[in-house]
Amino acid sequence: MPTKELRILAEGLRFPEGPVALPDGSIALVEVGGGRVTRIAPDGTKSTIAEVTGAPNGLALGPDNTLILCNNGGFSWHEEPGFLRPTGQSADYSGGRIEVIDIASGRVRTLYDRCGDHTLKGPNDLQLDGKGGFWFSDLGKVRARDRDHGAVYWAALDGSAIVEAAHPIPGGANGIGISPEGETLYVAETETGRLWGFDILGPGKLRKAPWPSPHGGHLLCQFPGFRRLDSLAITAQGNIVVATLVSGEITTVSPAGEILDVVPMPEPMPTNICFGGSDLRTAFITLSTTGRLAAMPWREAGLHLPFG
Repeated sequence: MPTKELRILAEGLRFPEGPVALPDGSIALVEVGGGRVTRIAPDGTKSTIAEVTGAPNGLALGPDNTLILCNNGGFSWHEEPGFLRPTGQSADYSGGRIEVIDIASGRVRTLYDRCGDHTLKGPNDLQLDGKGGFWFSDLGKVRARDRDHGAVYWAALDGSAIVEAAHPIPGGANGIGISPEGETLYVAETETGRLWGFDILGPGKLRKAPWPSPHGGHLLCQFPGFRRLDSLAITAQGNIVVATLVSGEITTVSPAGEILDVVPMPEPMPTNICFGGSDLRTAFITLSTTGRLAAMPWREAGLHLPFG
């Protein structure tokens, strides 16, 4: 797929992530550095769905005209003209949480901020399972001299239960997705450039591979060279499409772990991808450091997601 087919839908966004194709053809996304959830209309017009304290991150369409939001609690930033990137935990870090946003009113409420005795650190990405719950990643937070281990959680949409399913993810759990048949959970580990797979046994239950796996997952793909991994999306055929940092690429990996396709992007930090359009064959990609939302035709259809 030639990059020349990429078109810019919106600019001037403050580190956009978490694109979600809405039923009316618009795209909801977060502005991590702007503290808001923004709607991008098909003509590129921007409007605010909700103002969010902390730092909004992953986003998914939920039931009853809601959005489910991963809030990482706050980043510090490096900014220069035309370029913005996070650098670590903010001085006013407010703790990680999962929030629910009412699209019509913009009202924000907290669904989870802890799992048992452990507070959430930096929830990052999520996918609903279509069975009343969702899986989400926690990247952890980075400070000047130390960092948190990442983790994977499952939680009920009604706020009744949350389970820590895999820990630690030493390089930070980022992109997360469920195979079309609902049997495999995929997790991208940012700093190591590794894509992991877990067999799903039930809500909050994963089959654990023995040591030396650090968390029970099986290594699906080790990306080559210096590449960091961000969010991912699943196609209808079951391939895993990973936003690949540093190299500035969108990489498609098969369920067997084979790299099938690499599409270069016009900046080193394409962070998130989702599929939309009437046939789910349009990819919407956040180009985060330059504050843009892009779209391009994709070679295969995306997976139809719950409530989508």
